[in-house]
Amino acid sequence: MLPVDDRPVIENERMTALAGMILLGLMMVELVAAANLHALLSVHVYVGVLLAGPLVVKLGSTGYRFLSYYTGTSAFVHRGPPSLPLRILAPLLVAMTLLVLGSGIGLLVTGPALAGSLLPIHNISALVLLPIIVIHIVAHIRRAPRLVANDWRKQSAEQVPGRGRRLGVNLGALMLGAIAALLLLPAAAPWFTWVETSQAIPAPLIVGTVIAILLLFATRPLRWR
Repeated sequence: MLPVDDRPVIENERMTALAGMILLGLMMVELVAAANLHALLSVHVYVGVLLAGPLVVKLGSTGYRFLSYYTGTSAFVHRGPPSLPLRILAPLLVAMTLLVLGSGIGLLVTGPALAGSLLPIHNISALVLLPIIVIHIVAHIRRAPRLVANDWRKQSAEQVPGRGRRLGVNLGALMLGAIAALLLLPAAAPWFTWVETSQAIPAPLIVGTVIAILLLFATRPLRWR
């Protein structure tokens, strides 16, 4: 039997890792902004739209791995699927991420006067997403930075082609996200008045943080990878 060429898997992993690390940085900024919407609403809106670009890249690369594995591509089958807990969490993680992003953009379009059920949907989905995404980050936080670092070591870059393409795709996604954020930011103007009468720290952020901490303790004994 011929040895399995695992370069497509490694390239996909490094694309996913780079997009994930970019998303992690943007999400940290987003959480800080969400904790002080009175002063940082514009940052919350801008970064919330900006991260849509890297999110598309990450969903695309993980979706490619999913399809490749379940359609029997030899390299991906040989590598095997993610751990069972992560596979169980993945559909909910994707659904909640898209719901938070979609409802957030919907709120920009409608404004406070016509927000209706979009605001509670945005808040509840954020509450559900936060604990799940914390677990997802903890599961990958050791490996993802190493994959990104390996891509920029000379020997690894020579062994696994496509470093420039991976960087270009992620930078291009960031640029498109930045353009979209600039175009949508003026639509947030009505929310600047509205937020002055709302709570300083959104309740979903507080509750989601508490749940995330409890889940981290509860799932600590699990072997994620």
